[in-house]
Amino acid sequence: MSTDDSVTPPRGRSPVARTVTRVIGASLATAAIATAVYGSVTSAAAGTDLHASMTIIAPAAPGGGWDGVAREMQQAQRANGLVNNVQVVNMPGAGGTIALGNVSVLAGQPNNLLVGGTGLLAATIQFDSAATLDDVTPIAVMVEEYDVVVVPADSPYETLDDLVSAWREDPRALPWTGGGSFDQLVVTDLALAAGIDPVETTYISSDGGGEAIQALLNGTAQAATGGYPDNIDQIASGRLRALALIAEQPVEGIEIPTAAEQGYDVALTNWRMVAAPSALSETERTELTDLVLETLETPEWQDAIERYHWTERVITGDELTDFLESERARIADLYEEMGQ
Repeated sequence: MSTDDSVTPPRGRSPVARTVTRVIGASLATAAIATAVYGSVTSAAAGTDLHASMTIIAPAAPGGGWDGVAREMQQAQRANGLVNNVQVVNMPGAGGTIALGNVSVLAGQPNNLLVGGTGLLAATIQFDSAATLDDVTPIAVMVEEYDVVVVPADSPYETLDDLVSAWREDPRALPWTGGGSFDQLVVTDLALAAGIDPVETTYISSDGGGEAIQALLNGTAQAATGGYPDNIDQIASGRLRALALIAEQPVEGIEIPTAAEQGYDVALTNWRMVAAPSALSETERTELTDLVLETLETPEWQDAIERYHWTERVITGDELTDFLESERARIADLYEEMGQ
Protein backbone atom coordinates (compact mmCIF):
# COMPACT_ATOMS: atom_id res chain seq x y z
CA MET A 1 0.00 0.00 0.00
CA SER A 2 1.10 3.57 -0.34
CA THR A 3 3.38 4.85 2.40
CA ASP A 4 3.52 8.49 1.45
CA ASP A 5 1.09 9.89 3.99
CA SER A 6 1.91 10.76 7.54
CA VAL A 7 0.30 12.44 10.52
CA THR A 8 -3.03 14.15 9.95
CA PRO A 9 -2.82 17.79 11.07
CA PRO A 10 -5.47 19.30 13.31
CA ARG A 11 -8.55 20.39 11.38
CA GLY A 12 -10.57 23.54 11.80
CA ARG A 13 -7.67 25.93 12.43
CA SER A 14 -8.39 29.59 11.93
CA PRO A 15 -6.72 31.47 9.07
CA VAL A 16 -4.58 33.30 11.68
CA ALA A 17 -3.44 30.02 13.20
CA ARG A 18 -2.58 28.63 9.77
CA THR A 19 -0.61 31.77 8.97
CA VAL A 20 1.36 31.61 12.24
CA THR A 21 2.05 27.91 11.69
CA ARG A 22 3.23 28.61 8.18
CA VAL A 23 5.58 31.40 9.29
CA ILE A 24 7.08 29.26 12.05
CA GLY A 25 7.37 26.30 9.69
CA ALA A 26 9.01 28.48 7.07
CA SER A 27 11.67 29.65 9.51
CA LEU A 28 12.41 26.14 10.71
CA ALA A 29 12.41 24.75 7.18
CA THR A 30 14.77 27.37 5.82
CA ALA A 31 17.20 26.70 8.67
CA ALA A 32 16.92 22.91 8.31
CA ILE A 33 17.37 22.86 4.56
CA ALA A 34 20.20 25.39 4.69
CA THR A 35 22.03 23.35 7.32
CA ALA A 36 21.55 20.02 5.59
CA VAL A 37 22.31 21.25 2.10
CA TYR A 38 24.63 24.22 2.50
CA GLY A 39 26.24 23.60 -0.87
CA SER A 40 22.93 23.73 -2.68
CA VAL A 41 21.67 26.91 -1.08
CA THR A 42 24.97 28.77 -1.37
CA SER A 43 25.22 27.72 -4.99
CA ALA A 44 21.78 29.17 -5.61
CA ALA A 45 22.85 32.41 -3.95
CA ALA A 46 25.99 32.63 -6.05
CA GLY A 47 24.22 31.84 -9.28
CA THR A 48 21.92 29.31 -10.84
CA ASP A 49 24.33 26.58 -11.89
CA LEU A 50 21.93 23.68 -11.47
CA HIS A 51 24.66 21.22 -12.40
CA ALA A 52 26.78 22.27 -9.41
CA SER A 53 24.44 21.21 -6.61
CA MET A 54 20.88 20.09 -6.03
CA THR A 55 18.72 19.25 -3.04
CA ILE A 56 15.92 16.76 -3.63
CA ILE A 57 13.30 16.92 -0.88
CA ALA A 58 11.23 13.84 -0.13
CA PRO A 59 8.08 14.83 1.82
CA ALA A 60 8.06 11.51 3.67
CA ALA A 61 10.26 9.34 5.85
CA PRO A 62 12.95 7.12 4.31
CA GLY A 63 11.57 4.01 2.66
CA GLY A 64 8.35 5.42 1.23
CA GLY A 65 7.36 5.95 -2.37
CA TRP A 66 8.39 9.59 -2.52
CA ASP A 67 11.70 8.79 -0.86
CA GLY A 68 12.30 6.12 -3.47
CA VAL A 69 11.77 8.60 -6.29
CA ALA A 70 14.12 11.12 -4.66
CA ARG A 71 16.93 8.60 -4.14
CA GLU A 72 16.63 7.11 -7.60
CA MET A 73 16.89 10.62 -9.07
CA GLN A 74 19.91 11.27 -6.86
CA GLN A 75 21.61 8.08 -8.04
CA ALA A 76 20.88 8.78 -11.70
CA GLN A 77 22.22 12.34 -11.50
CA ARG A 78 25.35 11.30 -9.61
CA ALA A 79 26.17 8.31 -11.80
CA ASN A 80 25.92 10.34 -14.99
CA GLY A 81 27.58 13.52 -13.77
CA LEU A 82 24.44 15.58 -14.32
CA VAL A 83 24.87 17.33 -10.96
CA ASN A 84 28.10 17.42 -8.96
CA ASN A 85 26.55 17.42 -5.49
CA VAL A 86 23.07 15.89 -5.03
CA GLN A 87 21.58 15.46 -1.58
CA VAL A 88 18.25 14.06 -0.41
CA VAL A 89 16.44 15.60 2.56
CA ASN A 90 13.49 13.80 4.16
CA MET A 91 10.78 16.07 5.52
CA PRO A 92 7.76 13.92 6.50
CA GLY A 93 4.40 14.93 7.87
CA ALA A 94 0.78 15.73 7.04
CA GLY A 95 0.66 13.90 3.73
CA GLY A 96 3.56 15.92 2.36
CA THR A 97 2.08 19.35 3.06
CA ILE A 98 4.72 20.20 5.67
CA ALA A 99 7.46 19.84 3.07
CA LEU A 100 5.34 21.70 0.52
CA GLY A 101 4.92 24.61 2.91
CA ASN A 102 8.64 24.66 3.58
CA VAL A 103 9.57 24.67 -0.09
CA SER A 104 7.01 27.37 -0.81
CA VAL A 105 9.11 29.88 1.14
CA LEU A 106 12.34 29.15 -0.75
CA ALA A 107 11.36 31.58 -3.49
CA GLY A 108 13.98 32.11 -6.17
CA GLN A 109 16.16 29.15 -5.14
CA PRO A 110 16.15 26.83 -8.16
CA ASN A 111 18.63 24.31 -6.69
CA ASN A 112 15.82 22.56 -4.80
CA LEU A 113 13.36 19.97 -6.08
CA LEU A 114 10.34 18.68 -4.16
CA VAL A 115 9.05 15.21 -4.95
CA GLY A 116 5.26 14.87 -4.86
CA GLY A 117 2.34 13.37 -6.68
CA THR A 118 -1.30 12.44 -6.42
CA GLY A 119 -1.09 12.00 -2.65
CA LEU A 120 0.41 15.43 -2.11
CA LEU A 121 -2.23 17.12 -4.26
CA ALA A 122 -4.88 15.18 -2.37
CA ALA A 123 -3.46 16.21 1.00
CA THR A 124 -3.61 19.91 0.12
CA ILE A 125 -7.35 19.46 -0.48
CA GLN A 126 -8.06 17.11 2.41
CA PHE A 127 -6.22 19.23 4.99
CA ASP A 128 -6.99 22.61 3.41
CA SER A 129 -3.28 23.36 3.67
CA ALA A 130 -2.00 26.92 3.61
CA ALA A 131 0.44 26.03 0.83
CA THR A 132 -0.73 24.45 -2.41
CA LEU A 133 0.91 23.54 -5.70
CA ASP A 134 0.17 27.11 -6.79
CA ASP A 135 2.89 28.22 -4.35
CA VAL A 136 5.65 26.23 -6.06
CA THR A 137 6.77 25.67 -9.65
CA PRO A 138 5.68 22.27 -10.98
CA ILE A 139 8.38 20.94 -13.30
CA ALA A 140 7.33 17.50 -14.48
CA VAL A 141 5.23 14.44 -13.88
CA MET A 142 7.63 11.53 -14.41
CA VAL A 143 5.97 8.19 -13.72
CA GLU A 144 2.73 6.70 -12.48
CA GLU A 145 2.03 3.74 -10.26
CA TYR A 146 -1.09 1.60 -10.22
CA ASP A 147 -3.13 0.45 -7.24
CA VAL A 148 -4.45 -3.06 -6.88
CA VAL A 149 -7.53 -4.33 -5.04
CA VAL A 150 -6.48 -7.20 -2.79
CA VAL A 151 -8.08 -9.56 -0.29
CA PRO A 152 -6.55 -12.28 1.92
CA ALA A 153 -5.82 -15.52 0.10
CA ASP A 154 -8.50 -17.34 2.11
CA SER A 155 -11.14 -14.68 1.42
CA PRO A 156 -14.49 -15.91 0.08
CA TYR A 157 -14.27 -13.24 -2.62
CA GLU A 158 -12.79 -14.81 -5.74
CA THR A 159 -13.50 -11.91 -8.11
CA LEU A 160 -14.09 -8.18 -7.98
CA ASP A 161 -17.78 -8.82 -8.67
CA ASP A 162 -17.95 -11.12 -5.63
CA LEU A 163 -16.43 -8.43 -3.45
CA VAL A 164 -18.62 -5.64 -4.80
CA SER A 165 -21.79 -7.73 -4.38
CA ALA A 166 -21.07 -8.27 -0.69
CA TRP A 167 -20.08 -4.63 -0.30
CA ARG A 168 -23.36 -3.45 -1.82
CA GLU A 169 -25.42 -5.62 0.55
CA ASP A 170 -24.00 -3.91 3.64
CA PRO A 171 -21.32 -1.30 2.95
CA ARG A 172 -20.50 -0.69 6.60
CA ALA A 173 -20.01 -4.40 7.30
CA LEU A 174 -17.17 -4.81 4.80
CA PRO A 175 -14.21 -2.80 6.10
CA TRP A 176 -11.54 -1.59 3.70
CA THR A 177 -8.02 -0.41 4.44
CA GLY A 178 -5.11 1.21 2.63
CA GLY A 179 -1.76 2.77 3.37
CA GLY A 180 -2.52 6.39 2.57
CA SER A 181 -4.92 9.04 1.35
CA PHE A 182 -4.50 7.99 -2.29
CA ASP A 183 -5.68 4.47 -1.49
CA GLN A 184 -8.81 5.86 0.15
CA LEU A 185 -9.51 7.91 -2.98
CA VAL A 186 -9.35 4.72 -5.04
CA VAL A 187 -11.83 3.02 -2.70
CA THR A 188 -14.12 6.04 -3.04
CA ASP A 189 -13.87 6.01 -6.82
CA LEU A 190 -14.61 2.28 -6.90
CA ALA A 191 -17.61 2.76 -4.60
CA LEU A 192 -19.05 5.36 -6.95
CA ALA A 193 -18.47 3.13 -9.96
CA ALA A 194 -20.26 0.31 -8.13
CA GLY A 195 -23.21 2.47 -7.09
CA ILE A 196 -22.25 2.50 -3.41
CA ASP A 197 -22.38 5.63 -1.26
CA PRO A 198 -18.79 6.32 -0.13
CA VAL A 199 -20.07 7.88 3.09
CA GLU A 200 -21.54 4.51 4.04
CA THR A 201 -18.23 2.72 3.51
CA THR A 202 -16.05 1.65 6.42
CA TYR A 203 -12.44 2.64 5.71
CA ILE A 204 -9.67 1.94 8.22
CA SER A 205 -6.63 4.09 7.52
CA SER A 206 -3.35 2.28 8.06
CA ASP A 207 0.07 3.82 8.58
CA GLY A 208 1.73 2.46 5.49
CA GLY A 209 1.60 -0.72 3.45
CA GLY A 210 2.91 -3.11 6.09
CA GLU A 211 0.23 -2.12 8.58
CA ALA A 212 -2.48 -2.38 5.93
CA ILE A 213 -1.39 -5.89 5.00
CA GLN A 214 -1.47 -6.90 8.66
CA ALA A 215 -4.99 -5.47 8.96
CA LEU A 216 -6.02 -7.78 6.11
CA LEU A 217 -4.27 -10.84 7.46
CA ASN A 218 -5.57 -10.46 11.03
CA GLY A 219 -9.14 -9.87 9.87
CA THR A 220 -9.44 -6.20 10.85
CA ALA A 221 -10.15 -5.40 7.20
CA GLN A 222 -11.60 -7.58 4.47
CA ALA A 223 -10.29 -5.74 1.41
CA ALA A 224 -7.65 -3.16 0.58
CA THR A 225 -6.25 -0.99 -2.15
CA GLY A 226 -2.55 -0.31 -2.39
CA GLY A 227 0.32 0.24 -4.78
CA TYR A 228 1.16 -2.73 -6.98
CA PRO A 229 4.90 -2.52 -6.15
CA ASP A 230 4.10 -2.68 -2.43
CA ASN A 231 1.87 -5.71 -2.83
CA ILE A 232 3.58 -7.75 -5.52
CA ASP A 233 5.57 -9.92 -3.09
CA GLN A 234 2.49 -10.72 -0.99
CA ILE A 235 0.52 -11.58 -4.12
CA ALA A 236 3.33 -13.75 -5.50
CA SER A 237 3.73 -15.59 -2.18
CA GLY A 238 0.04 -16.43 -2.11
CA ARG A 239 -0.78 -14.48 1.05
CA LEU A 240 -2.96 -12.01 -0.84
CA ARG A 241 -5.27 -12.42 -3.81
CA ALA A 242 -5.37 -9.63 -6.39
CA LEU A 243 -8.84 -8.94 -7.76
CA ALA A 244 -8.23 -5.88 -9.94
CA LEU A 245 -5.60 -3.51 -11.22
CA ILE A 246 -6.62 0.16 -11.20
CA ALA A 247 -5.49 1.27 -14.66
CA GLU A 248 -7.11 2.54 -17.83
CA GLN A 249 -5.62 -0.24 -19.93
CA PRO A 250 -4.08 -3.66 -19.22
CA VAL A 251 -0.41 -3.27 -18.30
CA GLU A 252 2.19 -5.44 -19.97
CA GLY A 253 3.82 -7.76 -17.45
CA ILE A 254 1.02 -7.48 -14.87
CA GLU A 255 -1.34 -10.43 -15.13
CA ILE A 256 -4.19 -8.86 -13.17
CA PRO A 257 -7.43 -7.80 -14.91
CA THR A 258 -8.20 -4.10 -14.65
CA ALA A 259 -11.28 -2.83 -12.85
CA ALA A 260 -12.35 -1.25 -16.14
CA GLU A 261 -12.22 -4.62 -17.89
CA GLN A 262 -14.55 -5.94 -15.20
CA GLY A 263 -17.09 -3.17 -15.70
CA TYR A 264 -15.95 -0.60 -13.12
CA ASP A 265 -14.78 2.70 -14.59
CA VAL A 266 -11.96 3.43 -12.14
CA ALA A 267 -8.53 4.54 -13.34
CA LEU A 268 -7.06 6.96 -10.78
CA THR A 269 -3.28 6.60 -10.85
CA ASN A 270 -0.62 7.49 -8.32
CA TRP A 271 1.57 9.73 -10.45
CA ARG A 272 4.90 11.13 -9.23
CA MET A 273 6.17 14.60 -9.96
CA VAL A 274 8.82 17.14 -9.00
CA ALA A 275 8.34 20.83 -8.30
CA ALA A 276 10.73 23.69 -7.58
CA PRO A 277 10.32 26.84 -5.47
CA SER A 278 8.37 29.79 -6.82
CA ALA A 279 9.65 33.02 -8.38
CA LEU A 280 11.99 31.33 -10.87
CA SER A 281 12.92 32.93 -14.15
CA GLU A 282 11.78 31.31 -17.38
CA THR A 283 15.40 30.36 -18.05
CA GLU A 284 15.71 28.63 -14.67
CA ARG A 285 12.47 26.75 -15.20
CA THR A 286 13.61 25.61 -18.65
CA GLU A 287 17.01 24.51 -17.29
CA LEU A 288 15.35 22.56 -14.48
CA THR A 289 12.98 20.88 -16.90
CA ASP A 290 15.89 19.91 -19.15
CA LEU A 291 17.81 18.52 -16.16
CA VAL A 292 14.86 16.39 -15.09
CA LEU A 293 14.34 15.11 -18.63
CA GLU A 294 18.05 14.22 -18.84
CA THR A 295 17.70 12.35 -15.56
CA LEU A 296 14.78 10.33 -16.90
CA GLU A 297 16.83 9.21 -19.89
CA THR A 298 19.66 7.68 -17.82
CA PRO A 299 20.12 3.89 -17.58
CA GLU A 300 19.87 4.16 -13.80
CA TRP A 301 16.43 5.75 -13.93
CA GLN A 302 15.21 3.29 -16.54
CA ASP A 303 16.39 0.47 -14.29
CA ALA A 304 14.44 2.02 -11.40
CA ILE A 305 11.28 2.07 -13.53
CA GLU A 306 11.63 -1.66 -14.03
CA ARG A 307 12.46 -2.45 -10.41
CA TYR A 308 9.61 -0.39 -8.97
CA HIS A 309 7.14 -1.47 -11.68
CA TRP A 310 6.47 2.16 -12.54
CA THR A 311 4.99 3.25 -15.84
CA GLU A 312 6.76 6.16 -17.49
CA ARG A 313 4.49 9.14 -18.06
CA VAL A 314 6.25 12.43 -18.72
CA ILE A 315 4.22 15.65 -18.63
CA THR A 316 5.76 19.14 -18.71
CA GLY A 317 4.96 22.73 -19.67
CA ASP A 318 1.42 23.89 -20.42
CA GLU A 319 0.22 20.28 -20.58
CA LEU A 320 1.36 19.85 -16.97
CA THR A 321 -0.57 22.94 -15.87
CA ASP A 322 -3.75 21.61 -17.47
CA PHE A 323 -3.18 18.12 -16.06
CA LEU A 324 -2.74 19.33 -12.48
CA GLU A 325 -5.87 21.47 -12.64
CA SER A 326 -7.87 18.55 -14.00
CA GLU A 327 -6.57 16.23 -11.27
CA ARG A 328 -7.25 18.81 -8.58
CA ALA A 329 -10.89 19.10 -9.66
CA ARG A 330 -11.24 15.33 -9.89
CA ILE A 331 -9.80 14.71 -6.42
CA ALA A 332 -11.81 17.56 -4.87
CA ASP A 333 -14.97 15.92 -6.22
CA LEU A 334 -13.98 12.61 -4.61
CA TYR A 335 -13.47 14.26 -1.23
CA GLU A 336 -16.85 15.89 -1.56
CA GLU A 337 -18.38 12.47 -2.22
CA MET A 338 -16.65 11.24 0.93
CA GLY A 339 -18.33 14.01 2.91
CA GLN A 340 -15.07 15.81 3.66
